[in-house]
Amino acid sequence: MSINADLPIKTCWIVTEGLVGLKNQAIGLAQALGVPYELKEIKKSKSLWRFLFQAGHDLTPPWPDMLIACGRQSVSAAVGVRRLSGSKTFTVYIQDPFVDPKNFDAVIVPAHDQLRGENVFVTQGAIHHVDQQKLTDAGGHFRSLRASLPRPLISVLIGGKNKHQDFSERSAQDFADKLLLGAKTTGGGLAISFSRRTGAANEKMIRQHLSGIPSYIWDGEGENPYLGLLSLADVILVTSDSISMVSEACSTGKPVYIYELPNGGKRHRQFCQGMVESGHARFYAGDIEIWKNTALDETGRAADFVRERYEAKMSELKLNIVH
Repeated sequence: MSINADLPIKTCWIVTEGLVGLKNQAIGLAQALGVPYELKEIKKSKSLWRFLFQAGHDLTPPWPDMLIACGRQSVSAAVGVRRLSGSKTFTVYIQDPFVDPKNFDAVIVPAHDQLRGENVFVTQGAIHHVDQQKLTDAGGHFRSLRASLPRPLISVLIGGKNKHQDFSERSAQDFADKLLLGAKTTGGGLAISFSRRTGAANEKMIRQHLSGIPSYIWDGEGENPYLGLLSLADVILVTSDSISMVSEACSTGKPVYIYELPNGGKRHRQFCQGMVESGHARFYAGDIEIWKNTALDETGRAADFVRERYEAKMSELKLNIVH
């Protein structure tokens, strides 16, 4: 549980290559720390220093009090700013940077990464921007959705094919069969959100398969109900392809089921297995039980670690000035 004390930081840069998943992790940490932030998007650069001179990069002095970076392309920027600031910019890197972690003041990695060190904090899943206040607000905003469907409300977050896992027609058919079974045996309603990675053919087949079940299916138009689905659910089903979606689902304290897509990479399998072994999720085989879960607050725990590292560094700097 986060101690929820804001840091005395006036400026913070969030540096990513612009991908939503990367930005959400960094934003979530900044919000948990209570620091104001400015988003900075960088381009690919293999050189430690070239990023400073590339067109479109707005990474120039005055250097920020803190920099939070996420994504492989932001490693050079984070290391470079830290060095150019004379180590005055407190730098945090999210994920494994694949360089010595001593290049940063703090590094945050999920347990399925192997990096360890004195300044490395290990989380069970991905950190993210979902918090209880956002869930409460979204639940109120989308409350009519639950009123129109029978209970239990089963929120279904469907991802799709990526470089690690496949979502073939056979997988989609199996998933649809199991969704149908879960809805029929519980008598509940389905609230479904598809991803762009689901694929048009898979989405059409799942829709047709569930046509006789009370359901809400977001069509991709209008306001995204994702946080509302997390907030209003009695139980959450999520496909295994997205570590972020599983982590966000487990942060709600609701019962979470993971449907494993085939051909998963080692890291994905280790992550899902870890969530199940810790009791924060169960693998989905068609049966649904409403069981007591505990909210997973890895973002808050990571923020506490960063606070401790920051305060220790400030104390050391003051001690050096005195002497």
